[in-house]
Amino acid sequence: MHGLELVVALGVAVLVGNAAGRRLGIAPPIPLLVTGAVLGFVPEVRQVQFPPEVVLLLFLPVLLHWESITTSLREIRTNLRGIVLMSTALVILTAWAVAAAAHALGLPWGPAWVLGAAVAPTDATAVGVLAGALPCRQVTLLRAESLVNDGTALVVYGLAVGITVGDEHLSVPHVGGLFLLAYGGGALVGAAVAWGNTIVRRRLADPLLGNLVMILVPFTAYLLAELAEASGVIAVVTCGLIMSQVAPRIIRAEHRTQAMAFWSLATFIINGALFVLVGVELQYAVRDLGPADLQDALIAVGVVCLALVAVRFAFLFASASLVRLLDRSPRQGPLRTGHRARVISGLAGFRGAVSLAVALSVPRTLDSGEPFPDRSFVICVTSGVILVTLVAQGLLLPAAVRWAKLPPDTSVVEERNLAETTAIEAALGAMPRLAVELGTGPKTVEWLRQEYEGRLASARALGAGAEDDPALLLHQDYTALHLALIAHRRATVVRLRDERHIDDTVLRRLQADLDSEEVRLSGGAMVE
Repeated sequence: MHGLELVVALGVAVLVGNAAGRRLGIAPPIPLLVTGAVLGFVPEVRQVQFPPEVVLLLFLPVLLHWESITTSLREIRTNLRGIVLMSTALVILTAWAVAAAAHALGLPWGPAWVLGAAVAPTDATAVGVLAGALPCRQVTLLRAESLVNDGTALVVYGLAVGITVGDEHLSVPHVGGLFLLAYGGGALVGAAVAWGNTIVRRRLADPLLGNLVMILVPFTAYLLAELAEASGVIAVVTCGLIMSQVAPRIIRAEHRTQAMAFWSLATFIINGALFVLVGVELQYAVRDLGPADLQDALIAVGVVCLALVAVRFAFLFASASLVRLLDRSPRQGPLRTGHRARVISGLAGFRGAVSLAVALSVPRTLDSGEPFPDRSFVICVTSGVILVTLVAQGLLLPAAVRWAKLPPDTSVVEERNLAETTAIEAALGAMPRLAVELGTGPKTVEWLRQEYEGRLASARALGAGAEDDPALLLHQDYTALHLALIAHRRATVVRLRDERHIDDTVLRRLQADLDSEEVRLSGGAMVE
């Protein structure tokens, strides 16, 4: 299949899968997986083999960077201990449990540890797509866990493969050094790239050049970390978290508007394509195994999935009890969660495309030239585990959320209202001084003051929950009329273009202004 045909096929599959998910009311990854599996029956698609580097080096940096710059660093700091435990100790424990289960089923220790490392980390992409019904704090914790645990899993994977092929040796100092290099080196590289990005972005006035730098940042961080034999995952995440704090001060509005539109669309397409590729890869995994091996692989998928769920639940409840026993400080009170919330976190441990990329990265031969033992079996089981966790847990999670009856999370709405109210009050307070500095006339000041006071009254009424407040009703009427007038202005401009009174270039510029005004009035699209 030619490259262009493949692009069109993937695009159509992403479109069909997402449309089917919305029509059926189920999480999009599930129909995307099914669509990919169906696409795998096309003979031309079967001839295309996607190298694992496409995911690890092309897709993964983009997704990790977007997830890290849109997550909450405050929540990460507040829950740092739990996130570190989940992204290190839980990953290692999970890899060991899966390796032990696979070895008990007859798999040699080397391939068993490779399988354990592949399925141990949760996937940030899957968590972000499937956990939308959870409270904001839980989603942040799950995303933070899945951002960091890839680094741990890749170190375990490297050790397992190296020992199997004969390149690595197992000792406590050696393993400790690898983890230190992965995390410490990755964090240093990420901080250095963020520092360089900050210097460059301050000096770029062209939004196109600024956003080109933004696109290059995650790939640069990942590449430099890999060259230093550190963790590219940690480098990208560290860089993204730093830029999430620095960017609001140094990036201009025009740059940011373009960037948000680009990254939202790009990550949506990449997410969908990854789930489709997982479905397609099931074809390769199944075809490489005979009937007996396929039956063993299906049994292994069930056993591994049970091990993943059991270890995750046991760790969540045991670690919470241990922390409660050892740390009784008052500040831990608000951070503690109930049993039902932990059940939801246990069910949200999805596996995704990163696990598949790790499995596909297994070398085909050992140092001796012999084939890597059970490579196809590892890929098949990994693909099956991804499918089962996404489908079974994805379908079960909404019902579990309803069962848990978690209290509604209104923190985002409350904090947004607080920020908006405080910002308007500060602007009103600074208005007289700024008017004098700019030489603004009194009529302009009075007109702008009335507009800001109306917005302040509306924000206060909305924060108080007074939906029938006159100020809020007045603001709603004002917004509705303003949007109707914008639509009328847009239609007039299009008519002038159609009548050849203005050029398409003029239309595009005026339409961009009208679009920005409309998005501002309608509230825009919030980045979660």
